[in-house]
Amino acid sequence: MDIGLKRNLTSKILFGISEEEKVDPKPVSYNKIEQLIRKGVTIPSPLTMDLGDEVNIDQISGNGVKIYPGCRIYGQRTVISAGVQLGYEAPVTVDNCQLGPKVELKGGYFNQSVFLEKASMGLGGHIREACLLEEQANGAHCVGLKHTILFPFVTLGSLINFCDCLMAGGTSRKDHSEVGSSYIHFNFTPEGDKTTASLIGDVPRGVMLNKPPIFLGGQGGMVGPVRMSYGNVVAAGSIVRENVDMERQLVVSKSHSGKLVNLIPRAYPSLSHVVENNIMYITNLIALEQWYLHVRSMFFEHQEFGHLIFSAILENLQTAKEERMKRLKEMAAKMPVSSHHEKGRTKITKAKQEFYEKGKLLEELLTSDAGKTAGEEKRDEFLNAFVKHKGEHGGNYIEVIQSLHPSVSRGGTQWLDAIVHLLCGQAAKALPSLNLFKKYRSNPV
Repeated sequence: MDIGLKRNLTSKILFGISEEEKVDPKPVSYNKIEQLIRKGVTIPSPLTMDLGDEVNIDQISGNGVKIYPGCRIYGQRTVISAGVQLGYEAPVTVDNCQLGPKVELKGGYFNQSVFLEKASMGLGGHIREACLLEEQANGAHCVGLKHTILFPFVTLGSLINFCDCLMAGGTSRKDHSEVGSSYIHFNFTPEGDKTTASLIGDVPRGVMLNKPPIFLGGQGGMVGPVRMSYGNVVAAGSIVRENVDMERQLVVSKSHSGKLVNLIPRAYPSLSHVVENNIMYITNLIALEQWYLHVRSMFFEHQEFGHLIFSAILENLQTAKEERMKRLKEMAAKMPVSSHHEKGRTKITKAKQEFYEKGKLLEELLTSDAGKTAGEEKRDEFLNAFVKHKGEHGGNYIEVIQSLHPSVSRGGTQWLDAIVHLLCGQAAKALPSLNLFKKYRSNPV
């Protein structure tokens, strides 16, 4: 397109199109782009931008926002805060996402997810529903996420598929949990199950932003659902298949020996492992929800679009919980068929039958209000100390959390642990044949 024509078309966007020229106009979209430019949004090439008619431009800041050529913005719930940069490396599609201050999405597709302050994602990102990237969480190029939660500072390399995970650990951008390039979280089984969510770190300790980072070496993978403790380093090329409950370990996986054996469909030899880790994941989501309701909510009150971002986070956490329960119920429904393959193995058959019959009871337990009231005394004691410290210290969320006295941080962890322990203990009692959560039954909080 020659410069003169480009200027003429740009002028039409900015200053209107005559009735004779309105052959196939998009007046609503053009008008909104004009309004964005007038309120201070930098759009170097407005002719290349596609803005959905449903987008509420009152939810897009005019302070320091820059939208590079070729970007597409859709969804009436989309929020773009001050300092956001979209499409620096390649066009970006944002569809019903909520972006906090100074977020950078450099290229790719981003749908129904929340990005908090200074979170970033490189070229080729494919971030789908119910993701939450907290402050300064980031990924390089070609990262795929769905139902993924990354705590502050967590860093993903390039060429990564990391769906259905929660990852925490680290204290800063120089001391962060990291996933090496070409890493895969295997979240879909040959039986078609997705009861595979993995906890890398946890919520009760992770929210305090004082735990050692976790490193998952590149060209490796994790077969969900598994749990990984803080300070662990997984060697490059390793496939993690079991929980690593100890901290500060070097994990080097063994390769499978070659073999050819008969496949038993829907055998579920590790049923207890799968059910226990799924319940643990859900209870951590419940603890994180309570953390947002009682603690993080204070930091959204005075933030531009803070109430919209906060509401979206709570909706995403609810979606994440519903997804995990849905997958558990789908697997439980397969137990009668699975039991037909057990020949005289009455213990395993009983466990499968129990899981099938008590699936509804388990759902009621994990969707009850028990998590709201668990550890109330510890919660109130922590919140009193936290509010006092916040008022005296000031600063943003990370600064306040990391400046807490260790005794206060421990109190917060004890409160959130009480939620996890109570619900896990009740689940274990509901499913005795699966022999779940032995330590929670013998050592209640």
